[in-house]
Amino acid sequence: MNYNEAKIKAKNIVSQMTADEKLSQLLYESPAIERLNISAYNWWNEACHGVARSGVATVFPQSIGMAASFNPPLIKEVAEAISTEARAKYNKSVFHGDRDIYKGLTFWAPNINIFRDPRWGRGQETCGEDPFLTSQIAKSYITGLQGDGEFFKATACAKHFAAHSGPEGKRHSFDAKVSKKDLFETYLPAFEKAVEANVAGFMGAYNRLNGEPCCASGFLMDLLRNKWGFEGYFVSDCGAINDIFEGHKYAATEEEVAAAALNAGCELNCGCAYLELKDAFRHGLVSEEKITAAAERLFTIRVMLGEFEEERPYGDIPYSVVCCDEHKKLNLKVAEETLVLLENKNSFLPLDKSTDLKIAVVGPNAMSRLALEGNYNGHADEYITVADGIRRVFTEAKVSVADGAAINGSGQPRWNDFGELLSEGVSAAEEADITVLCLGLDRTIEGEDLGYGNEFTNCGDRVSMALPANQQKLAEAVIEACENVIVVVLCGSCADLGDKVREKAKAVIHGWYPGALGGLAIARLIAGEFSPSGKLPITFYRTDDELPDFENYSLENRTYRFLNHKPLYPFGYGLSYTSFEFNNPVVKENNGETVICTADVTNTGDCDSAAKVQCYAHFEDSRVSTPHFQLCAVAPLFIKKGETKKAELIIDKFWLKAVLESGERVTPDGEITLFIGDCQPEENNKTIKIALR
Repeated sequence: MNYNEAKIKAKNIVSQMTADEKLSQLLYESPAIERLNISAYNWWNEACHGVARSGVATVFPQSIGMAASFNPPLIKEVAEAISTEARAKYNKSVFHGDRDIYKGLTFWAPNINIFRDPRWGRGQETCGEDPFLTSQIAKSYITGLQGDGEFFKATACAKHFAAHSGPEGKRHSFDAKVSKKDLFETYLPAFEKAVEANVAGFMGAYNRLNGEPCCASGFLMDLLRNKWGFEGYFVSDCGAINDIFEGHKYAATEEEVAAAALNAGCELNCGCAYLELKDAFRHGLVSEEKITAAAERLFTIRVMLGEFEEERPYGDIPYSVVCCDEHKKLNLKVAEETLVLLENKNSFLPLDKSTDLKIAVVGPNAMSRLALEGNYNGHADEYITVADGIRRVFTEAKVSVADGAAINGSGQPRWNDFGELLSEGVSAAEEADITVLCLGLDRTIEGEDLGYGNEFTNCGDRVSMALPANQQKLAEAVIEACENVIVVVLCGSCADLGDKVREKAKAVIHGWYPGALGGLAIARLIAGEFSPSGKLPITFYRTDDELPDFENYSLENRTYRFLNHKPLYPFGYGLSYTSFEFNNPVVKENNGETVICTADVTNTGDCDSAAKVQCYAHFEDSRVSTPHFQLCAVAPLFIKKGETKKAELIIDKFWLKAVLESGERVTPDGEITLFIGDCQPEENNKTIKIALR
């Protein structure tokens, strides 16, 4: 069914409703209209990295980890698996008459906000700091989730529109002040590309943008509907319309706020603010025409999901696909590609998995399931922690395990024994030949508006890039107690290990929140069962002092595109067990809206490996400042040792244009230099100079 046919069918359904019935359908808990054979429908569902909050499902790596794969086609496979499990669960829910929250097919993901500051607790839900990479991962997720059949398999929703990247503690009243240049150069491109991917939904952010509440913003709605041609539905973030009244003080009454949001173009309310629309309608603040149009948009989505078909599409997907072996195999593959090897002194890794040495697995994340899951998660039917993975892979080794510290022991009462774990961890390390030190965070420390603050977190935002003090103490003690330490960090952003730990550790692996099988992926990386290929989707800064004020949304001195000093680890960085050589860069096409480049990539090392080929653009424009570099294409390849493959890099010219202070995207004045390699531009990258035509 095409969109126009669905609109006609939706229009017919809505035409039979009374005004009150239409109003009832603008709430996320849409009640049944029995006389019209319309079932109740709850719009709220989550699938950031797997079907969430509705019991068992495959728990894939958190979004920031999937972005580290630099492999959009793989993320499309993940989204296809998620939608398959979603349909299976939905089919059973409908069969049993269960239409509660988190049981529908309208998923409020992906989160495509820009991860502009490593302290933001929700950065883990995003695809990183770069607008191009974010757009590519998002487009793959959207198309994979929604499918390419006659009906939507499930629907995606691009959130949070727009310029929403913290602070969590002030989000219900915060005004993000952003220049037009920063908006159109960084904060908005992924949303525009989501429209090109035919995303079904958009979610408005809690904050204001330059004074206007996002869920009632004439500027944003005009951009979305009229400039970009979005035809789907718009939903408020949960409680965001109430915030317009209570937090932003934007109108005198809740009735006026509800009317303002609907009139602006927000069709669906997550929350209860639209209960006020009955009075708003009665008082002439909203027209029935506006109410009807909103209901028609919403029912168009429900029609395209096949809800009103005699034989519902995808109804034959069995429940047995949930957490099936095929999805677990995919989950492990994705987890492996998300891991980023930051340090590997003197090629200490990989270890011989047949070793009979003593291995200690120490740290608060050694046996943690929370550190595998991240937030916005489901629950897997099987978890493999780092300790579990080491035992499974290193079957001949003598493996011991110790906590060594709580995830955040500061301020905890002594009767919880948090003060007594250090000696346990050090004891295990000093008797081991090799220690795998598992540090990091979990969603109890960084996440969405946790509602409390302490010396380490402020409502889910990190106060510092440093680890909690008790973990830092453990790390420094372990690094002295054992000569051979492999540090594994599980968290949603960069973590400052301190110079002492980083310099003495034999290897450092950043694992993000790697999903239910993440511990097995980490153990397999340590054993060399695959070569690491993950790349950083964010910049790892050196110190907190380098970070601009958290509430400042200017991109000046933020992210790799505008950073004015050398970072600890750059965006796009990640070590491998092999090496690659890039040769013969050629511009194959430079017509229309795309530039197509090719380059020969040779695996010059000793093992087979995935290569994440990256293309960056550098251009100067006399009219305006431009990013230092702009990632504009990625090409994942698997190359056997000694083999050469040709990488094809398809560049949308959208990413090769300069953005003026007005926000206009224009052809640059001069030539553009393209850099092709497996990291940010450096001496080994091959370059091509082009001029846009």
